[in-house]
Amino acid sequence: MSGDDELPGRPPVPRLRLGTELERIADQLKALARVQDELHELYEAVLGREAGLSDVLKLVVSTAMDLVGARYGALGVLHEDKESLALFVPMGLSEQERSDLADVELPRGHGLLGRLITHPEPLRVDDISAHPDSVGFPTGHPPMRTLLGAPIGIRGSIFGNLYVAERRDGRPFEARDEALIVALAGAAGLAIDDARLYEQTRRNAERFQQLLLPRLPRDLGPFHAAAAYRPALAPDHVGGDWYDALLVPDRACAMVIGDVVGHDLQAAAAMAQTRNMLRVLLYDQRTPPSVVLAHLDRALQAITDNPVTTACLARVEPGNGGWTLRWSTAGHPPPLVIAPGGRAGYLQAEPDLPLGVDTSQPRHDHVHALPPEATVLFFTDGLVELRGRPYQEGLDRLMAVATAHAALPLDCFVQRLADEHPSDGRDDMAILALRIPAS
Repeated sequence: MSGDDELPGRPPVPRLRLGTELERIADQLKALARVQDELHELYEAVLGREAGLSDVLKLVVSTAMDLVGARYGALGVLHEDKESLALFVPMGLSEQERSDLADVELPRGHGLLGRLITHPEPLRVDDISAHPDSVGFPTGHPPMRTLLGAPIGIRGSIFGNLYVAERRDGRPFEARDEALIVALAGAAGLAIDDARLYEQTRRNAERFQQLLLPRLPRDLGPFHAAAAYRPALAPDHVGGDWYDALLVPDRACAMVIGDVVGHDLQAAAAMAQTRNMLRVLLYDQRTPPSVVLAHLDRALQAITDNPVTTACLARVEPGNGGWTLRWSTAGHPPPLVIAPGGRAGYLQAEPDLPLGVDTSQPRHDHVHALPPEATVLFFTDGLVELRGRPYQEGLDRLMAVATAHAALPLDCFVQRLADEHPSDGRDDMAILALRIPAS
């Protein structure tokens, strides 16, 4: 039987257009390779902790636009009631288009967007205005004719919807585009879930760390003290910074600031343990700061496995009609004293070893007379560290900021320092300030 012969009752077999079919398969493979590359970058951003949830949402939208060559893209996050949009993340708008929409309320889930909410399944529209669910666009909205959307599911529930509009080549979206967006929406659900869970874990860890920090006593009379704490910008960072201040029975005010080495919950727990042990020693022994730190160092080594810790312990003591600062430093940045009128200087002294290194080495006290109404500032290195820059540069910048705002009430002063910190924000920062009375 020849190739042109036909069996009785059977329709003719169409010839296979092999070249066209191979080109189509090749295009699909290229598109799938692009999806794989884009998803790899998406997961790198999430798993590398380089992006928060809002950054991940924007990355999902930009990835979708790149995959199908769309001019516009958006991601709508559903409200808890699953009936409207709580958040809408648009991308692709020009500055002029954003300006035209400045006074327009963000979509809440009506029209075709609402259809995706009530019918969480892929939606491909060649003519938006002709679709029965279309309700039109608000004034100033850029013209859009084609739309492609897909739901984003997380743990069996719909988190939101991914949209793209207007292919750059002017053609309608095809079945291949739909398959790509559906695949991306599925993978994006996993990435978004990871980002959400990680942000929740970080918030819980930060809350745990802040609960461990003391509340300064309301009455430190005749002194006034204030403190501030800021977590690091890095999402996976939980630090061991702490501060404390209390009046001791011999009419002195004791202050301490410290930093446990490490950026995890173990560091935060070690910080709480060290602070509590130090409080007991401070109140009970009534000895110079160097002696208290030596006792603390021996106790920590004997009964804990805490990491290395830096600390600066000080006492403001009455005497000779004024006040004297007596301090000892265990590998910690120096205190900064700001006198009335803006004169400021660091109390530089050779630092002793951090706690947890060598208990046999001696510790030393340093003494400095404090003028009336002076401000004494203690801080952790997260306030001044600039990666790749000299440490002194951060200290100089801190002094400039501190002297510029020294006249503020003390609570406002420490908050301003935390807001205008000269560091790169990669480490958590603790600030403790004490203001000396006028007489």
